[in-house]
Amino acid sequence: MHRPTLASRLALAAVLALVCADARAVRRTEDPVALVPADAATVGVVHWNALKQTPLGERVFANLDHLSGDDDAARFFRETGLTPREDIDTITVAMTPSAGSKSDSGLVIFEGRFDLVRIAAALTSRGAKLDSSATAPLYRLANPGDGDSGAVALVNRNLLVCGGEDAVRAALARRENGGEGGLGSGQGLGKQLSRIDRDASAWALVDLSRMPRHDGEASQTEGEPSRAVIGAMKSVSLIAVQTTVKDDGLDFQATGVASSPEDRDNLEDALRGVLAMWRMAVQEKSPELVSVIRKFKVESEGDGVSIRGNLPATFLRSLESHRAQK
Repeated sequence: MHRPTLASRLALAAVLALVCADARAVRRTEDPVALVPADAATVGVVHWNALKQTPLGERVFANLDHLSGDDDAARFFRETGLTPREDIDTITVAMTPSAGSKSDSGLVIFEGRFDLVRIAAALTSRGAKLDSSATAPLYRLANPGDGDSGAVALVNRNLLVCGGEDAVRAALARRENGGEGGLGSGQGLGKQLSRIDRDASAWALVDLSRMPRHDGEASQTEGEPSRAVIGAMKSVSLIAVQTTVKDDGLDFQATGVASSPEDRDNLEDALRGVLAMWRMAVQEKSPELVSVIRKFKVESEGDGVSIRGNLPATFLRSLESHRAQK
C-alpha cells in the first residue's frame, strides 16, 4: 500500500480549498433585494435602464440634469466620472423603523458601472475613512452628529451599497450569506413580493402597520369620496404599487391589503367613488380625459383591492403642462 506523498497531500488540500471557495462564491448573492433586511417597512426599486429608453424617462432625466448642476453634486460627478443617466441601471431603496433611535435606518443600493478608484478618491477627499475590516471596501462618512454615521461600500464595479453604517454592514453580511435574513428569502416584507412584478419599471411595497398613523380628520376642502378613502386606508396594512413605462405612457397598479372583508369592501367602494368624482371634475375643462379615467378598473383580489389603468403620454403631458402653469 502506497502512502500519500507530501506533494499529493498538498494537491488534495489545494483542491479542497478550491471547492470551499467555489461553495462560498455560489452562496454569495448580488441581488439588491436580497440585501434588504427582512424587517424593512418599505422597499422600492426603480429600473433606470428601462426608464431612459422612453420619452417619459427622457423628461425625468432632463429634470435630474438640472439637479446635478448643484456645485457639490456637479463636482462629485466630475471627480468620479459618474453620469447617472448612463452609468446607473437600478436603484433599490429601503427603510427600517429604528426603535429608540433618532432616525430610521435607510439603505440605498445602486447597480450600474462605477469607477471604484475615482469614487474612493472622491470620498476620501471629503473626509471619509476606509474601514478594511468589512467584506468589501467600506468608507465611513464624516459625521458631525451623534447618530449612526453614514457609510458607502464599494462592493464591486457594478454594485454600491449606501446608508447608515450598521445597515450597510448588515447588507454586506447578507451578501456573503446568500441573502439569509433578507427579503429574497421570503421573510418579513419579502412574503409580499408575489404581489408585484419585479420586472416593472418601478415598484414599491409599504408595510403601513409599521408606519406612523395620522388619525386626524380629512380636510374639509376634500370631497366625500376622498374622505371615504382616507377613512378606509386606516384599515389597510400593506400597499403594493407598480408602474411600467411604455412609449405611449405608463401602466399603473396599486393594491391595498385590508384587515377584514368589510374593510376591503369599504375600500373598494371608496376608490370607485373617487374615480367617479374625478370624471365629473374633468368633464368640462378636459373632456378628453374622461375616457382615460373610465378605463381605470377597481377590483377585489383575495384580501386586497387593486386599482389599475393606463396613463397615456397625452395625459401625462397635460398634467405636466398644468403644473407648469401654476
